[in-house]
Amino acid sequence: MKQFRIHKDDVVMVIAGKDKGKIGRVLKILRKHDRVLVEKVNIAVRHMRPNPQLQQPGGRVEKEMPVHVSNVVVQCPVCKQSTRIGYRYLEESKDGKTKRKRVRFCKKCNEIMAQGGKKK
Repeated sequence: MKQFRIHKDDVVMVIAGKDKGKIGRVLKILRKHDRVLVEKVNIAVRHMRPNPQLQQPGGRVEKEMPVHVSNVVVQCPVCKQSTRIGYRYLEESKDGKTKRKRVRFCKKCNEIMAQGGKKK
């Protein structure tokens, strides 16, 4: 399985394509196709049939489409800049036991980023 430095709930900016410059939150990662689903980015119009059993009306429905992972970059929640992500290990000690924890950090401001772009 492929490893991406972009995780679900990260805030990302699109750096290529028709939506270049837009900022959104990652909703889903599609590892099999190297794509991410970003909130309010790459909107397509789908024509849906009405479904009486589910009480769904028909018509034109706007829906987000996946963007290739190489076309987005993570935004640091601390310095609010587009940045690359690095990994480092922190030593934690609980009850006399030391444990190494892998954390992500911003390569511009050197601050630790939590999973999903939220600061710990």
